[in-house]
Amino acid sequence: MSTIQPVILTADLDVLLGFYTKLFGAEQIFRVPEEGPAFYVGLRIGDTDLGLVARTDLGAGAAPRLLLSIAVDDVDETLGRVEALGGSAGGAPNDMPWGQRVAHIQDPDGNPVNLTQPISGTGFGQGV
Repeated sequence: MSTIQPVILTADLDVLLGFYTKLFGAEQIFRVPEEGPAFYVGLRIGDTDLGLVARTDLGAGAAPRLLLSIAVDDVDETLGRVEALGGSAGGAPNDMPWGQRVAHIQDPDGNPVNLTQPISGTGFGQGV
């Protein structure tokens, strides 16, 4: 499990998936949903995880294309400290169907960061 995972937002997930798979030998370790067009693909390159997220709202110079996904012990507690440290919160955490509790925040420079925590009992939740 990586504590910090880079996630690339892309308008063409298949192109980036092919690029990282063919160039670096990336292994697909996770996919949401399992069937049909992917929203998220988790890759492992060596001992590091990389996420790819399909986004349709990415034009030239539009939304950020890279975010950090950081595993924390307690999403709710960590979220409660974000604004006091100069960041901003995008709302309350959500329990995701892939087994993680996730909160979307921005660091003081406006960079997107996901705080993640495995949901107990799902058997998943690491590395996304």
